[in-house]
Amino acid sequence: MAILGVSADPEKALANFKKKQKLNFPLLGDPTHKMIEAYGVWRPKKFMGRIFKGIVRSTFLIGPDGRIEQIWDEVRVKGHAAEVLEKITQSLQKNPS
Repeated sequence: MAILGVSADPEKALANFKKKQKLNFPLLGDPTHKMIEAYGVWRPKKFMGRIFKGIVRSTFLIGPDGRIEQIWDEVRVKGHAAEVLEKITQSLQKNPS
């Protein structure tokens, strides 16, 4: 099982963020938006009445076969990690390797 984060930010900014937040998983920079757009998370967003394109925070659970098992779209941080962990646990119980 692997956890990866993807952002449009440059690698240096991600390294600083990772250190500040004490994250123990890789953060991948995608300044060209190639992966972000392929996963469909570079979309119009609205803030203070202004519409602009940006990353819609999302989580993808990708199974051992490389297929997407679950998508959480427009994620809110509170409680999200526990929800994902529960789904991973269920997935591993169905497909132990």
